[in-house]
Amino acid sequence: MADDGALTPFPGFKRGRIDDEIVNPELYASEEIHDVYTRLRREDPLHWTQPEGFRPFWSVTKQADILEIERQHPIFINSARTYLSPIAGEEWIKSMTGDTHLFRTLVDLDDPIHMKLRALTQGWFMPPNLRKLEERIAGLAKEHVDHMQSLGSECDFVKEVALWYPLRVINSILGIPRSDEKFIMKMTQEIFGPGDPDVAAESSNVSEDGASMTSDQGVDLLQTAQELFAYFGAITADRRANPKDDLSSIIANGKIDGAPIGEREAMSYYIIVATAGHDTTSSTASGGLLQLMRQPDQLMKLKNDLSLLPNAVEEMIRWVTPVKHFMRTATKDYDLRGKTIRKGDGLALFYWSGNRDEEVFDQPFEFRVDRDVKKQVAFGHGVHLCLGMHLARMEIRALFAELLPRLKSIELAGEPKNTRANFVSGLKSLPVRFEFT
Repeated sequence: MADDGALTPFPGFKRGRIDDEIVNPELYASEEIHDVYTRLRREDPLHWTQPEGFRPFWSVTKQADILEIERQHPIFINSARTYLSPIAGEEWIKSMTGDTHLFRTLVDLDDPIHMKLRALTQGWFMPPNLRKLEERIAGLAKEHVDHMQSLGSECDFVKEVALWYPLRVINSILGIPRSDEKFIMKMTQEIFGPGDPDVAAESSNVSEDGASMTSDQGVDLLQTAQELFAYFGAITADRRANPKDDLSSIIANGKIDGAPIGEREAMSYYIIVATAGHDTTSSTASGGLLQLMRQPDQLMKLKNDLSLLPNAVEEMIRWVTPVKHFMRTATKDYDLRGKTIRKGDGLALFYWSGNRDEEVFDQPFEFRVDRDVKKQVAFGHGVHLCLGMHLARMEIRALFAELLPRLKSIELAGEPKNTRANFVSGLKSLPVRFEFT
């Protein structure tokens, strides 16, 4: 079943063992990970992977296999292992929580509790309800494009626009005041990029001796979790005493089988909405703009025909795929591609690879605003399909619908930089030079 990861390299592809490369956050930051994905799709799309310092797992790199595994959710479960973490990190979290999860979010759970928790807010995130928010979201998009224009002719699009716009959308939905948005931003960056040196440098949660941290992280995630639990615990108490017309009130007063939602489940619910709900949208918006700048013909095509915007947004989502993978664990033996996945084996579903699958997409490494993206797996599939996908699409459409007609020109003003992370990642800096009409 296992090998040493020494597949035949492509010309010029002379780094280390592929098993170590596929978990290496540096390759995600440089986007060289696509060399690894492409090689696996061609040579060994279901690859038994044994990186140093990690529990072994199957690397799933073809879209058809990702979809098959996602559809078989009773067989391939989330709760045993949700994302790739070094053994030392898993043991550290287990010593703190009793399992491999820092939180108990929807992505960490299986049915029936997963679906019961999801049902609390699912109607809220469906298009009929979200249409009520269109005017509010359009107003926030205009506010942030106005801010960009006020900065003159240059800015860092990530730090001035892309980070704050979706954060303010989510905060307004949760009923979180703007005075708290810097706290939410800091918590999000620590959760999704704890190994990124810039995040660690900006964090106040750095341990001098590293004793309370996972082996490769500069952020004390336990302290981050404690701060978030305290913050949202106060919101829960307030919304139970004074319910409002916001998502926080729905979570705080939610019931499962007639009983109030558990404290850890409630806190985790807020956290996944407040953090994942804006970070991934930010990455897609900034990554999409970068591709438009790199391909001026696509930028002009979209500016000249905004009816292409829904297609373009879907292409941006495919291109960026902010959530790079999720893990599953087999509950029984399963045959796939002539190999037997054994009960207890872990599987990493590499969505970014699935969204570059040559069997699904014509010229997958070309960014096309008019591509009809019928299949993309950035939002997952099956029972764990992203709860906020309709909101994310609405936010990105609103931002570009406001920005593009007002832009006379835009170009790079420096080197873009990605976060150093193999789970959730995207641009952390995008210097741009622009002129408004």
